[in-house]
Amino acid sequence: MKDNIIRSSSSRGWVGMRPDTPLCRITDVSAAFKTQLSGAVWAETWKSSRAAGPSTPHPASACTPSLALSKMVHKEFETAGKKPGLQVWRVEKMDIAPVPTSHHGSFYTGDSYIVLYTSKNTPASYIIHAWHGSEASADERGCAAIFMMQLDDFLGSSPVQYCEFQGEESKLFLAHFKKGIRYLKGGIESGFKNVETNESDVKRVFKVKGRRGIRAKEVCCSWDSFNKGDCFIIDLGKQIYLWRGSKSNMYERLKITELASEIRDAERQGRATLEQVDEGSEPKEVTDVLGQKPDTIAEADCEDLTVDAKNTNIASLYLISDVTGSMKITKKADKNPFKQDCLSSSDCYILDNGKDKRVFVWKGSNASKAERKAALTAAQKFIKDKNYHPDTMIIILPDGAEPMMFKQFFDNWQDKDETKGLGEAYCVGKIAKVKQIPFDASTLHSNKLMAAQHGMVDDGSGKVQIWRVEKGDKVPVDPSTYGQFFGGDCYLVLYSYNTGGREKHIIYMWQGLKCSKDELGGSAVLTVNLDDSMGGVATQVRVTQGQEPAHLVSLFKDKPLVIHSGGTCRDHGQSAPASKRLFHIRHSSTNATRAVEVEPVASSLNTNDMFVLKSDDKKYIWKGNGSTPKELEAAKYVVDVLGGSAQEVEETKEPADFWAALGGKKKYQTSKALQNTIRPPRLFGCSNKTGRLIADEVPGEFTQKDLLPDDVMILDAWEQLYLWIGKEANKQEKEGAEKIAKDYLKSDPSGRVGTPICMIKQGEEPPCFTGWFLAWDDEMWDKEFSLGMKHSHDDH
Repeated sequence: MKDNIIRSSSSRGWVGMRPDTPLCRITDVSAAFKTQLSGAVWAETWKSSRAAGPSTPHPASACTPSLALSKMVHKEFETAGKKPGLQVWRVEKMDIAPVPTSHHGSFYTGDSYIVLYTSKNTPASYIIHAWHGSEASADERGCAAIFMMQLDDFLGSSPVQYCEFQGEESKLFLAHFKKGIRYLKGGIESGFKNVETNESDVKRVFKVKGRRGIRAKEVCCSWDSFNKGDCFIIDLGKQIYLWRGSKSNMYERLKITELASEIRDAERQGRATLEQVDEGSEPKEVTDVLGQKPDTIAEADCEDLTVDAKNTNIASLYLISDVTGSMKITKKADKNPFKQDCLSSSDCYILDNGKDKRVFVWKGSNASKAERKAALTAAQKFIKDKNYHPDTMIIILPDGAEPMMFKQFFDNWQDKDETKGLGEAYCVGKIAKVKQIPFDASTLHSNKLMAAQHGMVDDGSGKVQIWRVEKGDKVPVDPSTYGQFFGGDCYLVLYSYNTGGREKHIIYMWQGLKCSKDELGGSAVLTVNLDDSMGGVATQVRVTQGQEPAHLVSLFKDKPLVIHSGGTCRDHGQSAPASKRLFHIRHSSTNATRAVEVEPVASSLNTNDMFVLKSDDKKYIWKGNGSTPKELEAAKYVVDVLGGSAQEVEETKEPADFWAALGGKKKYQTSKALQNTIRPPRLFGCSNKTGRLIADEVPGEFTQKDLLPDDVMILDAWEQLYLWIGKEANKQEKEGAEKIAKDYLKSDPSGRVGTPICMIKQGEEPPCFTGWFLAWDDEMWDKEFSLGMKHSHDDH
């Protein structure tokens, strides 16, 4: 190998370089790589154009990633991002080589790779991953870092960048490889060769882990590598055996078939045979390679490829600056959730989620070029200074391309370009768009995505029954007062409707903010009893006051949902209303209107809404500048409930006695409300078997097949949380399902509270849930999962 890193005669060389450009010796670059990967990064690369005086070059090398090599463009990158989909390159002896599509998903543990995903959007968005095997050298890791920066430059500094490490890959990385990834022993430097297509003397064993993000790690060809709880692929070239431990999970058995089929079809071009092997039934071909099976092998191991949601709520925010001519990091906020305005487009920031092995670098669009180019260097130094694990994932984000895993740390994140026209919304930089669909009740049954986005089961025309919880029992509510609730009480609302020729039921368990613990506990028991009385098929929705789902509000037709302060108690009965009362009225995109009694002070007002004020013998309807005619109708209804008539008052034209009734004029919300945003939903498989919440996110775009019947799943649609309970979930998970949902919300780094929780049983899914899944099939589990439980999958 030549010791010049630039070779004019190579087919894979550097382009766009002047003939008199000084060449870097590999010995120099390697030393720099080793310094960088050990954590003592090139701080000198942070010399900014803002600093006075000429910058001093790094003494170790005339070539540093952000100032020299990263400005070049490798010839292999000339086709990068031209077509949607994946492109993969492997670092080979300080150069890169494309990986054939047939080998995508296979990674040698001794190598580093560059993976580029190009979206189908117009304009396209890009995601770059630098993947490092556990045995990759410092040289290879450093070289991959340079190539990632070059590719970022070539694509206009718009890609989101991830530094990935074997066994710690992001969910997004795993999502690129639908059939899983494979870790192969060796690499370029070790002299190991790729497994050639149709090679007949292959002897490999892969241990397969994971129910969603599938990883297959090559292990020793020995019975010592096996255990009863996992599935293994025994690859003997022309014959591929799928060994299934006696305690392995059915769904891992299904996944191992997909992965083995990928090896057969991609690496062998279909010239191999798959054969299922159950523990204890090993054929002679297997024992000839592994030896005679011992009488006992290890039980299921405790390795879990899951995410502990309790760690994800710990983060800090730091400002990166080179205003003094050298890199400086200053803490901006100790704890999330952060305010979005903490991020200035003129600067770069580090969001430290190191306890969950993730560090984000956010690059402001107007930050200096030196700051933006040194993002990776800054993150590496930060990780070293914090004494974090060296395999901590680094995610570099340009302004405007923030993924949900970053935005979740902020309170009510609003994307700059999230709304277009009359409410069409999408997330910049995401793989898939989530377009906002205007609400139309007449198409609820045909447009399931709209039903899901707006949380609507139907138009609310079914049968409604309401009970108030009193002394451990449920007492019927007078139908003439349906739609009026007291904040000191709990209620059960039973809604029955027909869909597809079947009667279905929803039980809304409404809990006032000031209800007693006895009423909370009683409402839960009564909900279960009511469900049991109908055969246990009802969907249960726990609703906290102020967080009512749109569908619940729609049950009261043209009446607003009215929430009074006060309630009932065992000793004194119904509480007396206050002499001074203020109701906040707001109309939603689903034509649902709420009127909630709030503290009667001026600071409770909001320019976007309408209010009703009752004081002694006077009543006012206060019309904010952003209020609507629908809200005026609701305000008049509230006045009728209170009795009498009211004076209408325009904002900025209030009489003196109006302010006097509110205790004097004070500051209130006067900024126009931002449009509601549509956040991409997220799906998690959840378990609390170990005594702590384990939430394993489904990578990429999820499908109905990701709802596994032996799981409890969480579909987080932001405005509402759906808790899906599979028929085969264990007893502990079923009984603790609501606690799982509450623990999930408690661990949410955005700090949201009061999100409605909708409990759904497998087979009883309402449209507002199924609408988030493309082509929902009510009979899918009968046709596929039941078949998988009864029969093993034959070779196809």
